[in-house]
Amino acid sequence: MLGGVAVVPAIALFALFNWADDRVADDNAAAVPPPPTIVVDPPPPDPPLAEGLLRYRRLAAPVSRDLNLAQFAAQAAAFAPTVNDRSCVAISVDGQPVAERNAQSAVLPASNQKLVVGAVALDVLGDDFVYTTSVHGAVDDTGVVTGDLVLLGGGDPLLSSDWYPTSGLERRPVLTPTSLDTLADRVRDAGVTRVAGDVVGDGSRYDDEFFAPGWGAGVAGLEAGPYDALLANDARALGEDRRADDPNSGAAREFARLLRDRGIVVDGAATSESGASTGLDEIAAIDSVPMADVVAEMLTNSDNNTAELLVKEIGLAASGDGTREAGGAAISATLAGWGVPLDGVVFGDGSGLSLDNRLTCDALLAVLQRSGGDGVLAAGLPVAGETGSLSDVFVDHPVAGRLLGKTGTLNNPPFNADPPAVKALAGYVPVDGGGAVEYVLILNGPTISDQTEYRPVWTSLADVLNSYPAGVSPADVGIRR
Repeated sequence: MLGGVAVVPAIALFALFNWADDRVADDNAAAVPPPPTIVVDPPPPDPPLAEGLLRYRRLAAPVSRDLNLAQFAAQAAAFAPTVNDRSCVAISVDGQPVAERNAQSAVLPASNQKLVVGAVALDVLGDDFVYTTSVHGAVDDTGVVTGDLVLLGGGDPLLSSDWYPTSGLERRPVLTPTSLDTLADRVRDAGVTRVAGDVVGDGSRYDDEFFAPGWGAGVAGLEAGPYDALLANDARALGEDRRADDPNSGAAREFARLLRDRGIVVDGAATSESGASTGLDEIAAIDSVPMADVVAEMLTNSDNNTAELLVKEIGLAASGDGTREAGGAAISATLAGWGVPLDGVVFGDGSGLSLDNRLTCDALLAVLQRSGGDGVLAAGLPVAGETGSLSDVFVDHPVAGRLLGKTGTLNNPPFNADPPAVKALAGYVPVDGGGAVEYVLILNGPTISDQTEYRPVWTSLADVLNSYPAGVSPADVGIRR
């Protein structure tokens, strides 16, 4: 009986198997087994940082600054009292004050004024702003300009004939010229063969103030000016002994010569007339380098004409008025918007030649802090012992190749009467691994521009600036893997 009972389930299972097998055959289909899973090893992770995400090495610059600040502040504080009562000094690290003397006193800044102009120009006009100089006239089918050909100035302070940078007429030749020769080539390439009228210089973009008031004796026409929205070769034409009295007509004479050199006949004379381009077609044009390079040119060469024209372009952009007054007002408004302290500050011009200018070390330091030691303004500054107005300064000092600075000089005889002479130096000392020391030193005094008087002060300042960081630098405490 037990054997029979055991056989019954087995028979049932056998019958069920045969039934299922018949179903598969009838349907001609069977379940497809899923494909095998392929296991791919994940890529190895990046090596872990030696320091945690919130560890101090991720804040290298501020950590280094805090570790070194006390010792640096002690050295800077010892230097500050050596500055005379009519002068000022202010030093900070990454915007954190370190030491100062008379920092709120308004003093004559000389060419340190250009730092303010450059910073505001980069902000108001933009790093990539370009000036455009253009040529206008009515050209017939035979290539004849039937009336006047007008050279319209766009405010470009670097407009130069190809002979000018190597002429030796300027102490520091233009570095990034806008070629007036190339513009003449483009007029020829546009098919112009003859000018039946005059070649006219048009500087109507700005007013006709060719010199800023407040300049000392012997400055106008020598250190700066005449300048206008059309300015070629700093108002010089080839073969002329003096600068042109009117920069617009001087540029027209130079351009007429270049046209003739290219076989273009000019029947008339070279003259100037404000608004002469109105209603005429554009024949050719040329752009300057971007504003970042224009500012660098101004700072490196301490170019006075560039500074004055920048002020007028700032005024034009801000208010539609291409004047020194409008530019000064726009500069003041911009600085106020940045939170720069302006008590006692006066903008008499852009170059710093005006004896009406007043600037405080506090104000200039604030501008430097905002612009930053790794910014566009800093990139345009002369380098100690290497470039521009610092090429022969600190040559054998440890700050050579590191210190970035704008110099400033005014000699105002007689030495025993006001206004005082000026010797200024302001800029940055970048720190390896990040951050920078910002510094401003503006010396005023009867004979301060004499090397025997200012150089020891400058050297002492350089010694102080070179002492930071005394311990670990940001590079020493940076992220490690």
